Formats: sequence, structure tokens, C-alpha cells
Amino acid sequence: MPTAAATDRVGLVFSLFDADGNGVIEPDDFDLMGRRVVAALPHGDEDAKDRLLGALQGYWQTLVTELDTDGDGRISPEEFTAVVLDPQRFDATIDEFARSLSALGDPDGDGLVTRPDFLALMTAIGFDDRNIEALFDAFGPVDGDRVPVAVWAEGIRDYYRPEKAGIPGDRLVPGTAA
Repeated sequence: MPTAAATDRVGLVFSLFDADGNGVIEPDDFDLMGRRVVAALPHGDEDAKDRLLGALQGYWQTLVTELDTDGDGRISPEEFTAVVLDPQRFDATIDEFARSLSALGDPDGDGLVTRPDFLALMTAIGFDDRNIEALFDAFGPVDGDRVPVAVWAEGIRDYYRPEKAGIPGDRLVPGTAA
């Protein structure tokens, strides 16, 4: 059963995926988000950018396949909320997204993401700066104000787990930044 925190996260994720703000999620939203995210890190590795764009397209394909109950090629808030927190349906998709986004944040390949790169990518997705800063701090920066790629990837996976509460990712929900 989803926690209250997970339900709050779902509402936020829907609003972020609806990149054009028209009230439904469509393929163009994932294209728009992808373009914003890769543009946010111009010094990012081109293969990592391509991988992220592919992961976002895969995410869209999974959503439309699993959630588009009326077959209109769009995901309404009701369709999204009904089953998006079903781990069996989305684990592989979320895992690829987590790996590709966190890898994009590590352009030098040292296994660490700098605060400026983290902020740039998360801002491009649509999160609020104050919440992003709180999340970065919750990940426990090390070695010159950087977070390990693996920590960020695991944080992304946790964010989509319905049974999780009190996780660093909860800080991304408006009004919860510490």
C-alpha cells in the first residue's frame, strides 16, 4: 500500500512529466523534458545524453502501455495515479532512468556528481531549487561537495517505491525541504 509520502510524490511526478502543462502526459512531454535535461549539462557526455533520451522514451512507452486505459495515447492524472506505484510494472523502466540520469550527472566518469551539475539537471526536470538543495544535502555530499552516482541512482529508485517514506526524495515535494 502506498504511503502518504509516496502519494504526494506521484502528484509531483505527474506535474513534472506533463512538461508542457496541458494537464495530460503525452510523448511530446518526454521529448521536451529530455531536451531540457540534456541542454542543462552542455559539457555532459554525448553517449550519456543519448542514453537518457532513450530512457525517457522507454519510460513513455511503458507508461502508455501500462496506464493508457482509454487508448487515447495520453495519460490523464487519473490513469497515472491509479497504477504508477506498482513496482512490478515499472521497476526496469525506473532503473534505466535512474542509471542514465545519474550517469549524465557524472561527465568526468569519476563516480561522483557535483552540486552544480546535480542542480542543473534537477532544475531542468522541473524541481524547485530549494527542494533540490535539500535533496543534495540529504544524500550526504562527500569529497568536495559531491554525491556518489550510486547514491543518487538509488535515491531515484526509492522515490518511486510506494512503501517508502522518510526518504531523501521526499524533500522534493513542495513544502517539505528541510
